[in-house]
Amino acid sequence: MTKDYFLNSIHTNHDMENFNTRRHNTPISKLIRDFTNKDSGKVCESRKDIQIRFNYLDWKDQKKILSAFLESGKTDRQWAYSKLVYYWDKSFEHRVKELWEKHHEYRCSWPVIRYFPEKYILQHMEEFTVEKDYYYICLRLTGKKGFHIEKDKLTPADYLSVLYQSGGTISEEEAKDILFSIVHRYCVEGNDIPKRVLDSSAYTSLGRIIFSPMMFKDATRAHNYLRELNWRAAYWFEKWDEDVQTAISGSPEYKAVIEDLSGSYRSIVKRIRIAYKYSYLALDEKYKQPSDPDFKSILLPQKGNEEELSCESVKSIMSELDKSGIAFNLYDPDNPPF
Repeated sequence: MTKDYFLNSIHTNHDMENFNTRRHNTPISKLIRDFTNKDSGKVCESRKDIQIRFNYLDWKDQKKILSAFLESGKTDRQWAYSKLVYYWDKSFEHRVKELWEKHHEYRCSWPVIRYFPEKYILQHMEEFTVEKDYYYICLRLTGKKGFHIEKDKLTPADYLSVLYQSGGTISEEEAKDILFSIVHRYCVEGNDIPKRVLDSSAYTSLGRIIFSPMMFKDATRAHNYLRELNWRAAYWFEKWDEDVQTAISGSPEYKAVIEDLSGSYRSIVKRIRIAYKYSYLALDEKYKQPSDPDFKSILLPQKGNEEELSCESVKSIMSELDKSGIAFNLYDPDNPPF
């Protein structure tokens, strides 16, 4: 490479550093003006800089930014709603109330559920239509006068979470019913995408030979809550899970898959399907339904899962699914946005 090439590279990098320095030295007041002035020609550039710098600004500047974004378009309002969960001030209540009652936008419910008066939430319950809204309402209002948990509006794992976090109780029989209903759902739905099925602790050990019901994502979560809510049901489930593992280890499917410890996608999927089959067979008849598929079909290949992929490739795919929002719901019940 020539001397001129290196000199040009140095000058180019130097100019870029100066450009970035100038951008980040721009007074925040000017960025806010450029953002709110749609004729400035700098709306997109200002928006990006404001969002990068937001967490490190003074509160007075943060309030101005949040107000400006609430008066902007839908995407900007969505950003502001997510920030208001952590940067709330009573002065925002009137404007957020107007926006909520006009648009009922996704994410606007977050600050409403967390900060609005309990009376307002109770009076507008029918307006919270996103599935997880009711879960967060329960976390806020359980135990309050005039509020009663509607169990059918919650997933089984979410219901246990609410009981645990509100100091509730549950009988051993109901606890068992919840655990086995979760296992039944996994088996009959037959979803074999690892990231959607397996708890994170299992997913980090893909080379493990046996996958069992205890490793199903929602079953793991429910079991963890029940260890505190009703330890007898949790212990009973652990022993049942051990019996399932024993059945799997003696099965012809297991003997075939044990020869493939490559951590390939196909191997992982096979082990999930084996777990479904023997988990379903071990369920008490009262948890099964006439509409359930024949257990033999549980091990039939599903379109799209036959390509042989390495473990690293699977992790890469799941990472992309996470980013796109396909692999997970936006809300993580164990780590709510507030």
